[in-house]
Parts: sequence; structure tokens; C-alpha cells
Amino acid sequence: MKKIFTVFTKTELAIMSGSILTILIAFFAFGGEGYLSLIASLIGAVSLMFCAKGNPLGQVLIIIFSILYGIISFEVGYYGEMITYVGMSAPMAVFALIAWIKNPAEKGKSEVKAYRLTFRDALVMILLTLAVTFAFYFILKFFGTSNLPASTLSVTTSFAAVYLTYKRSPFYALAYALNDVVLIAMWIFAMRSDSSYVSVVTCFLVFLLNDLYGFFSWQRMQKRQEEKSRRENADQSL
Repeated sequence: MKKIFTVFTKTELAIMSGSILTILIAFFAFGGEGYLSLIASLIGAVSLMFCAKGNPLGQVLIIIFSILYGIISFEVGYYGEMITYVGMSAPMAVFALIAWIKNPAEKGKSEVKAYRLTFRDALVMILLTLAVTFAFYFILKFFGTSNLPASTLSVTTSFAAVYLTYKRSPFYALAYALNDVVLIAMWIFAMRSDSSYVSVVTCFLVFLLNDLYGFFSWQRMQKRQEEKSRRENADQSL
């Protein structure tokens, strides 16, 4: 277990510890109810830090988080969130896990190789995201989803995020950050009828900061990988 966390710098361990502590404080300060929300929040916070390092273990944790979050969303009537995370985010995390494992930065390393999107990749993402958003709007409306506009927007940002994660693009983290903003608003709305959801709001506030860090972490990681690749190519040409 100790070896798993050696991939993190002291700063990253501090961010992770601070995230966990913030979630715990928020949970127990507001009644300490809804332990499933607490467990999901803690798993989610840890998963984002592994993803920020390009470590496939992050995708394993996201699969677990997606299932737990789907259950929580069902309880509050956010059927869009349930369908999105259980029916889309979790399966896409499986595909992302496979893609990350198959594309390590170096053989035998746990760090995934970052990828620069092409124009075609971006166009495919936009078209697929629009199609998924259009389809899910009517699906969510049929099920009487609470807060339909925000739930639909959550589907949009979630799909873009999982697509970019699968493609190993640093911009996956920015898409998730946008999704975090939408979810913060949604769960503040739900919190009006049940204060125990304050831990979920805190969770996504923490996620927002972690996702922003993840973007900058991937930017550095991609630059380092590309510089190393250029040096190796230059050496081979000599």
C-alpha cells in the first residue's frame, strides 16, 4: 500500500490529505449522516489524484465512485446523474482503463502516455457530445428527472470528460472541472431539502480544485514526455 502512494510528490500528498480532511470535516460538521456519500466522496478525491498522475489506478477508483454516486443520485431523484454515471461514466472508465494500460509512457511504468488531440478527434467529440446530449434530454424528461436543464448539462460535460479521458488528453480535467461546477449547483439545490448532502457539495468543490490541478499536472507530464521523446529521436538519428 505504501508503495502505491510513492508516485506522489509531497505537494500532491498534501493536496490529497487536505481534500480528505475537508470532506471529513464537512461531513461530521453537518450531522454525520449518509455514510455512502462520505465513502463515495473520499474514493472520488483519491481517484482524481491518481488520474492527475496519469496512473491507471485512478480509473479503477472512478468505476467504484461512479457506481456509488449513481446510487446516491437515485435516492435524491437525479436520475440523469444515475444513468450518466452508472450507464456511461463507469463503462467509459473501463475503456479508459484499458487504453491507459495499453499506452504507458514507458514500458513497465504506471504513467500513461499523454495524447494531443487532432482536429478530427475534436470534431468527433463535439458531434458525439451533441448527439448524446440530445438523446439524454428526452430520456431524462421521460423519467421526470429533477432539475432537468442542469441534469442535461451534466450529461454534456460528463460525456466530453470521459471521451477526453479515453483519448488520454490533458483537457479531460478541464471538462471534469466544468462538470464539477454544474454538480455543485445541482447538489446545493438538493441540499435545501436534506442538509446531509452538504458533504456531496463539499466533495465536488474539492473535485473542482483537484481537477484544475490535474490539468496542470497533465500539461507538465505531456511536456516532459514529448521532450524525452525528442531527445531519444535525436540520439537515434546520430
